[in-house]
Amino acid sequence: MNFDAATNRSRDEGLPTMEASIRRDMCSHRPKSPLTRSGEGSSISRQCCNEIVCAQGDASDAVFYIHHGQVRLTVVSESGKEAVIGILGAADFFGELCLTGHSRHTATVTTITECLTSRVEKATMARLLQEEPKISELFTSFLLRRNGRLLDDLVDQLFNSSEKRLARNLLLLANLGRNGAAEGHIPPISQAMLAELVGTTRSRVSHFMNKFRRLGFIDYDGEIKVYRSLWDIILPEAGVAKVSRQ
Repeated sequence: MNFDAATNRSRDEGLPTMEASIRRDMCSHRPKSPLTRSGEGSSISRQCCNEIVCAQGDASDAVFYIHHGQVRLTVVSESGKEAVIGILGAADFFGELCLTGHSRHTATVTTITECLTSRVEKATMARLLQEEPKISELFTSFLLRRNGRLLDDLVDQLFNSSEKRLARNLLLLANLGRNGAAEGHIPPISQAMLAELVGTTRSRVSHFMNKFRRLGFIDYDGEIKVYRSLWDIILPEAGVAKVSRQ
């Protein structure tokens, strides 16, 4: 089965529910922290797959935290061209620019899988960052990780081929560090979305995905299984692109 057929089948079959995982997550945070409970200035909710959490241009008055799942960030230009600019997962924040004075969301955030997120109002988040050291540490860690990722993205785009950029994005999506787990899994994702992330065409993504599978670097049957050996595509030469998100 090639990559096109596998992704088509995954769309037909749908995604498995995360209800049990979400219940475990909510029960495991006792005593509950401000990010894992609904209360004054904050709320926790579950989103279905392909649900818009916030849209580009909407009022930005809260910070969101992802407990489970993955979301994609897309922007639309004045001419109507849409582009995927990033994917976020568990332990990531979005909407944080409201803390710096941005009154509108600069990107649309859409769920890729079922998600569990917390929404914390701007004033509440600002207070928590001052009063809750653990939340401040969590937020700072995210900002440093995201800043490193943006720098790696720029280097990757300037110096690496589309094949290496695709390999790096697959490793990022699977959360596979160089010396981490032997394999990781990516929820069903379309070749069109991968092409936008990499900055190439769908046909090139399909070609490289089939090549990676023949070489034993990945496998796909509904979801994509990525093996740590995919690093061999990135590192043999200068190794300028490193996965910063461990």
